[in-house]
This record gives sequence, C-alpha cells and structure tokens, in this order.
Amino acid sequence: MKISIERGALLKAVAQAQSVVERRNTIPILANVLIEAEGDSVSFRATDLDIEVVDKTDAMVERAGATTVSAVTLHEIVRKLPDGALVQLTDDGATGRLSVEAGRSSFSLATLPKEDFPVMASSEYSANFSAPAPVLRRLFDKSKFAISTEETRYYLNGVYLHVADADGGKVLRAVATDGHRLARIDADLPPGAEDMPGVIVPRKTVGELRKLLDDDDATIAVSVSETKVRFATPVITLTSKVIDGTFPDYTRVIPSGNTRKLEVDATAFAQAVDRVATVSSERSRAVKLQLDEDRLVLSVNAPDAGAAEEELAVAYNDERLEIGFNAKYLLEIASQVDRENAVFMFNSSGDPTLMREGNDTSAVYVVMPMRV
Repeated sequence: MKISIERGALLKAVAQAQSVVERRNTIPILANVLIEAEGDSVSFRATDLDIEVVDKTDAMVERAGATTVSAVTLHEIVRKLPDGALVQLTDDGATGRLSVEAGRSSFSLATLPKEDFPVMASSEYSANFSAPAPVLRRLFDKSKFAISTEETRYYLNGVYLHVADADGGKVLRAVATDGHRLARIDADLPPGAEDMPGVIVPRKTVGELRKLLDDDDATIAVSVSETKVRFATPVITLTSKVIDGTFPDYTRVIPSGNTRKLEVDATAFAQAVDRVATVSSERSRAVKLQLDEDRLVLSVNAPDAGAAEEELAVAYNDERLEIGFNAKYLLEIASQVDRENAVFMFNSSGDPTLMREGNDTSAVYVVMPMRV
C-alpha cells in the first residue's frame, strides 16, 4: 500500500478513529486503526467491539492495500505535522512496518496483520430513514445530560430513541433519565421511521455521534435494528450495538397535574443559581426556592461555609411555595433552554417539577426535589 494524503483530511479521519479506540485494552489489535486504500479513496476503521467507525477520505492511491497501525500513535504524529503538509503512508509487507513521511519528517510504525482486525457483522436493519443533522443534534444534545452513570442500572446508560404518540400524531422521541431528572425531546417523525424499534443508544455512541452532527447542511442516514443502530454521512459511518435492556415506562414519571406556574428568564435564573451555589462546599448542595407573588428568592445555607441569597423578579401568582433542588441538576436543565423563558410547573415541595421552554412542549424536563 502506498498513498499520499493531505494532512488536514488525514487528521480528521484519524481523530474520529482514535477516539473510539479504548485506551486500556487486552486485545492488541483493538488499539489499531485499519487503513484500506483502493481507487482514489482511503478508509480508516476503528472499533472497540461495541462501536465501529469508518471514515472515508480522498487520497492519491499509488498502490492499493490495507494494514493496521496504532490509532493513538498515528493521530499524535499527524497532529504534530505542519498544516498543509502532504503525508505519504507506505506499507512494507515484508518488514511489517508502515512508514509515515511528510517533508523532512519520517516515522516507521509497527503494524499488525489486517486479517486479525475484527469487522462488525452487518445486521439486517428493520428501519431506514434520513434526518437532517440539526434535528438529531437537538434530540441527543438536549437529552444526554440526564443519562445515568450508574452501572447497575445499565439500561439507563443511554438515550432511548423511539417512536411515540404526541398531541399532533407520532413523533421521533429521545428520552434519558437517571432517576433524579429526566429529559424528553420530540422531533417530527421522518418518513420511513414509522416501524423503527425503540433502541437505547449507549452514552459513548452519543458522544461519538456528536462529531457527525456538526454540519448543519448534512443529512444523516439512520438504520435501526433490534441490536444495532447505524448513523451515516457520505464520509463517515458509525455503527453501534444498542443496550440490551428495557427502558422503564418514563411516562409515569412526567407529572400532568402540576398547576403552579413560574415563568423566569432562563439565563438570569441559571446565573443566579450558579452564584448562590458558590458557597456550598459540594455542588450537590440543595438550593432553596421560595416563591411568592412575582418574586423568587434563591438561597443556599451551608453551615460550614456560609450562606447566600438572591432575589429574582419572576411571573408567579399562585400560593407561596418553598422547594429545594440539587444545584447541579437545576443548572443543567436551565442550560438546555434555547428560548428566553423557562416555565416551571410545581405541585408541592415533595413532588417532581416539570420544566419546558416557553410554550414549547416538544422539550420537557422533570427534576426531583430535595429536602431543605
């Protein structure tokens, strides 16, 4: 194999590959990226056996072929090469080395046989549809903060992507929860997604997928089966196993009878919570909300560190209410609001609170209160 490729294109492809590779693995080949050159393009494939990413890019292929080399080492080398450099990769099958040359720099890297590289078995996808990148980005970006990190409840370690019924008909819905807070985000159902099985997309996959969704003009081809999910652009294909488990019935957690309504400027609210939480020694310390006619008092009382209080002008005309929340959870939920106003719906100080953005019901958040 002998190819020449522009440093920027190579860096982008190798960066995507090396981020999938597990740093600590017991199988040496999994630390490598599989480089396959043919025609006028080269593909870089990496896997951790749960996720596989293939990044295709244009290159001048003098001699077609394939080899595997350490993903992290190759990424570090390419990262340190000068901008605009033309990089030449030459695989010498006899010595088992890959030479990397650019300008006056040259490196020789150990390779492993391409035959040993595990390629993820392709499955029959029961649903195939396309969705604009901004739509998928919104679904995952607004829900991922609520993904659980508790390994025991592994079925909560991802975003549940499924077809659901909403007021206006069927929607494509993303839900994540860790038992303390919940995010439920809806988007219009793309044609072809009607029969999609509900899948739990793992946290790591959600992180890797984010890199495919940066281009606002991109359209992502999504394929879903009971065991796998695949997201593809013309250049990158990301295939992942889904979490084998049943996502709990989240609809039971979303309160429908909350009548006390608070409307507040989302940015001002987030900044005020952040300020008063400064005095608490732990980020999880409760912030107390005292609600009265058109005013909200946020307070934190940490006996060992001090106390803080801040008042905000808000729209609220129900009876007086005192309720406490984990400061970190409040901040994360408030930071999801793209519109000017956040609307909180309360019932009592012991019941879950609902939050949405203005009158938009396509993004709904639930947060459990704390005792204060």
